[in-house]
Amino acid sequence: MKRLLLLIAFISVVASSRAQMGGGAPTVTGKISGTLIDSLTRKPLDYASITLYRATGKVPLTGVVTDEKGGFKFNNLNPGSYKITVTYIGYPTKTITPVTTTPDKPDNNLGTLVLAPSASALKEIAVTGTAAMIENKVDKIVYNAEKDATVSGGNAGDVLRKVPMVAVDQDGNVSLRGSQNVRILINGRPSGAVAASTADAMKMFPADQIKSVEVITSPSAKYDAEGTGGIINIITKKKDISGVSGSISGGVGTRQNNGNANLNVNQNRLSLTGNFGTQVGWPQTSEISTGTKTTSGTVIAQQNGTSETQRHAYIGSGNLAYDFNASNSISSGIRYNTTQFSNDGSTVNTGNVGNFTQTNNQTVKFGGFDWNADFTHKFKKEGSELTFAGQWSHGINTTDLTASYTAKNPNQSTRNDGLNDEFTGQIDYVLPLNKTVKLEAGTKAISRKINSDYDIYRQLTGDVFKFDNVASNDYDYSQDVYSGYGVLSIQLKHMVGLQIGGRVENTQIDGNASSVSAGLQPFSNSYTNFVPSLAVSKSVGSNTFRLSYTKRIQRPSLQYLNPFRNTSNLQYHMMGNPGLSPEVSQSAELNYSTFIKSTIINATLYFRHTSDAIESFVTREDYTSTDASGASVIIPVNLTSFRNIGTSNSVGSSIFAQVNPVKPLTLRGNVNLFTYTPKASSSIQSAAVYDSKTYIQYNIFASGSYAFPKGFIAETFAIINAPRRTLQGKNPSFNMWVLSMNKEILKKKGKIGLNAIDPFNEDKIFASEINTGSVIQSSRFALPFRSFGVNFSWTFGKMNFNAQPKKKRGVNNDDLKQDGGQQGGQGTGTGSQR
Repeated sequence: MKRLLLLIAFISVVASSRAQMGGGAPTVTGKISGTLIDSLTRKPLDYASITLYRATGKVPLTGVVTDEKGGFKFNNLNPGSYKITVTYIGYPTKTITPVTTTPDKPDNNLGTLVLAPSASALKEIAVTGTAAMIENKVDKIVYNAEKDATVSGGNAGDVLRKVPMVAVDQDGNVSLRGSQNVRILINGRPSGAVAASTADAMKMFPADQIKSVEVITSPSAKYDAEGTGGIINIITKKKDISGVSGSISGGVGTRQNNGNANLNVNQNRLSLTGNFGTQVGWPQTSEISTGTKTTSGTVIAQQNGTSETQRHAYIGSGNLAYDFNASNSISSGIRYNTTQFSNDGSTVNTGNVGNFTQTNNQTVKFGGFDWNADFTHKFKKEGSELTFAGQWSHGINTTDLTASYTAKNPNQSTRNDGLNDEFTGQIDYVLPLNKTVKLEAGTKAISRKINSDYDIYRQLTGDVFKFDNVASNDYDYSQDVYSGYGVLSIQLKHMVGLQIGGRVENTQIDGNASSVSAGLQPFSNSYTNFVPSLAVSKSVGSNTFRLSYTKRIQRPSLQYLNPFRNTSNLQYHMMGNPGLSPEVSQSAELNYSTFIKSTIINATLYFRHTSDAIESFVTREDYTSTDASGASVIIPVNLTSFRNIGTSNSVGSSIFAQVNPVKPLTLRGNVNLFTYTPKASSSIQSAAVYDSKTYIQYNIFASGSYAFPKGFIAETFAIINAPRRTLQGKNPSFNMWVLSMNKEILKKKGKIGLNAIDPFNEDKIFASEINTGSVIQSSRFALPFRSFGVNFSWTFGKMNFNAQPKKKRGVNNDDLKQDGGQQGGQGTGTGSQR
């Protein structure tokens, strides 16, 4: 704690002293900037191509595209005379020359540039530019979901399936370049719902609330070190232009139904945003089969059954922001969510445990809120600012399960109440030392308090349910993380950028279980990690090369650590492992990106080494229990727990491309090919079958869309994912095919569409297999998947595009995702044992 206070004091002193400084060292480099608008509508033109030449040159020096406000900027230019060309679809090319900068006046702001539509476009009176759906930036890839008419009516999982390098399996689990250890943020901040269950959080998040998704595979040290696979940042919709606006959207289908509403108010210095969404799923019946056999093929036990699932969810959020003046601003927001689903089914059991039928009735409720507040002060020196931010995440989880047996076994009733509170405080400071060097530093503290109260009641033959004080458990878990970072960014000559950073994170963990009679003992652990990052980039015209190195950690969450043994399934038990160490990965990658008119290409080669890799691990053992009469019995079971299995290496390559062979047709494709090479520790080698060979994995996405006249768009896309390998076996593969059609209505303010998911496959079958060395466990389940639906959306309100844009607040959505945000670890589970 002393180190944290010293770091806070140091940053405050530096901020105070630097605030009095007039500027950095003299420099001869400058910038050229401006804003592009349409001559008729006076609206900003985003994604226009701006190219820079020498005044008499014919070879481009560099190029940029305008942002959503029509702004553009060329930095680090030597004094001289230049020429700028502006190109945009439907407009003639505009040339501006000469554009000069001098040592005395190195910055040249061209102000507002007006671009007039071509003659053919003038005939149509209104001109609408088409923004890029995929942005290829130096340190990230951005998928602009709001530009994709085909995602309306779905959920966040449907959106993420279309994001380059991201895969979402049949259960909603998210992976990035093959790794499920991904840090998922919402508006740059962690979410309690995501930490509790990523799959459930993505299912209940309406797609119509999502503006864009950022993928960061090599985060700098200013980001939390959590997430060995990288960071996915979901940006929700919010209008920065003045006025009152909103939207209503929804969808009705054979699998799920949803609705969403957004309202945005931006008046002078005040900004208010709110939204609400809901999702209701139709009942779905799945067929499940799980079996255990010897390595020679003899069947030991078999389960066959069906399960019906129903789900509904609500999510809402609100944000209020106010700029006191040009130097000080505040914002505060809250996001609320609640979800409930039920699973009712029966299973026929045969084999060495006898023949009987098990009936399960399960209801799960979870929800909570994330409240945040930030204050930003901007100093007189341009780009220098100090931000104070805080967040409170609160989550509640309740699971009720009743298991009834037709013979031999006592009926069982369980209730699991989980409570999670996470408090975060953060200070960030940005200081441009001069026009080419920028320093960023910060400190952060996260405190997590989690309680899981698990009560079990058993019913013997002819008796009532009685509390089982041996098997029940009240578990308390706390995790505190203290960190500090520093990042130095340098823009060198010839469009070369250098970024070097370091982060130190200290983690302190305590766990305490009340059921000492069951052999559960208190535990504590602490460790300190140094997390360096390095990136070098080089731009040549529209081409960018980037070489980076980063180190990441993955802390085990409560579901991995909680030593309580879940025995609700008689033959297949689950239990956490409090002795887990954090997983640590080191990655190096070489990235190339370019854009040529409407063509975008992003290619990456990468290598990732992971130590203390955490994986689920199955062992075969005898378990002492009681039968329906209360007599002691020994049952052979498969126990799934978690282990640090050793190390693993992955070499991979991913490539994303978007092309427009003809103007109305857009083709996109993403291929991620990588290896999985595990090397088990000595303890694991003695406990399981160990295969050190290299496995090839892949994720493939391909889509095509065609824009017909009068606002009609048709699209199809397909996803193919290989089975995910683990040390002991493989998990199911996942494939899907989608067709959709959308039509603009209500003077282009509304859209209505139809979609079909796997129209020729009513059910989808998923199979997995695990080899423990003594037995082979296999599972197969058939899930209703074919779906047809209709969706709609409508925007309303009058927005003033001629008003001066609001000054950027210190910790708004875009600042958070660029400047580090606030990420928590994954040790925030709510204690659910399902």
